[in-house]
Amino acid sequence: MDHLLSQLILYGDMPEDSILMQMGDICRCASHDLQTKDVLITRCYTQLKRILVVSTDYAFDRNLWQNYLTFLLITDENPFTLTCEKMGAGNGSVNSFAKNDYRIFRDLFHYDFSWLEEKLGISCFRTITDYKAIEKPELMYNKNVSEKVRKLSIRLAGSENEESFFDVITGFYQDYGVGMFGLNKAFRFFSEENSRIRFRPINNMDEVVLDDLIGYEIQKQKLVENTKAFVEGRKANNCLLFGDSGTGKSTCIKAIVNAFYPCGLRMIEIYKHQFRDLSNVIAAIKNRNYKFIIYMDDLSFEEFEIEYKFLKAVIEGGVETRPENVLIYATSNRRHLIRETWKDRDDVENDNGMHRSDTIEEKLSLVHRFGVTISFSKPGQQEYFRIVEGLARRAGITMSDEELRRGANAWELSHGGISGRTAEQYVTHLLSMQAK
Repeated sequence: MDHLLSQLILYGDMPEDSILMQMGDICRCASHDLQTKDVLITRCYTQLKRILVVSTDYAFDRNLWQNYLTFLLITDENPFTLTCEKMGAGNGSVNSFAKNDYRIFRDLFHYDFSWLEEKLGISCFRTITDYKAIEKPELMYNKNVSEKVRKLSIRLAGSENEESFFDVITGFYQDYGVGMFGLNKAFRFFSEENSRIRFRPINNMDEVVLDDLIGYEIQKQKLVENTKAFVEGRKANNCLLFGDSGTGKSTCIKAIVNAFYPCGLRMIEIYKHQFRDLSNVIAAIKNRNYKFIIYMDDLSFEEFEIEYKFLKAVIEGGVETRPENVLIYATSNRRHLIRETWKDRDDVENDNGMHRSDTIEEKLSLVHRFGVTISFSKPGQQEYFRIVEGLARRAGITMSDEELRRGANAWELSHGGISGRTAEQYVTHLLSMQAK
């Protein structure tokens, strides 16, 4: 195996501690008797465990070795794979290097570990190449990734030569992209010491759809229209969803991401303390072939917090323009985002009956940089009852409307008042009581 890995060109810079590189070194040491049998067995079992961890995380099945290699191929971001993501494989000279690597990967897909097992007296590799996983769909946080990897793995394993292998994998890059962005919907990020941005997928994102939010049809339509224009490459605005808590603002944005994910929409969640890294985040995604929503939940600032200045510069007003593949969607319980106090009025000027305050204007300037502002207000009592009834019927609860309303009325009096969230909590309570 080590002689195969040494011939890789485009995929040849994998970390030395990766499973594939470690397996190559194990085979090298075993074939040349460079390490004792006990040491080699321990190393094999260590890499086997790592394969099982990845396979458990993504619910791989059948041939775990081939699933792992497939996962490696579709997450390796190199100049060739990134070009395929954006423009397809084309007819460039680099394709000859790629086909060299795919010839090697095809050999790796069908690598015969029997010589290593016989030499070490183990049989673990024949087990993972014919593996039966215990699937529990309700516990699969990576179902979307799992299905893509397993389907692609079967196609790659069945390829007749490097040409067909090339067509299959580059077609996948163009259709779905490469790396974590190609496999997942939503992400958080962290900044390394060298200011390099690393993205971490959110694997358990709610599978909500807009129909799950009863009411607010006008608000949902505005958000859909703006997002549709964005993913279609037309002009679109940053969005601020503001209003009472528990009215479905965050649910709307998650549902939008779920709806437009097949169209290349991805979401990056950012917290207020990370605003200093906003420019670096945008720099890391501006050349990718996806549309990104940078999502800020429950956005608000106290008067002593200055992080909003970083946000203002990024949204509009900095030297560098915001890329066309990035929008900012935020939710807030405050209409103006930044707390206003009477002290803000100390610098009010009066000119011909017009009142002007630089402090107030400074604080209002942030919300004015969101081109679309959508208001979510608490429902009235009848609308609240309608939400409860709708959620209850979807959940299969057979109580009469009168019973539901009576219970919902008592529930909201002791659980934060009327809101969509209160209605959902009440229905969840009813379901928990049924389960007893």
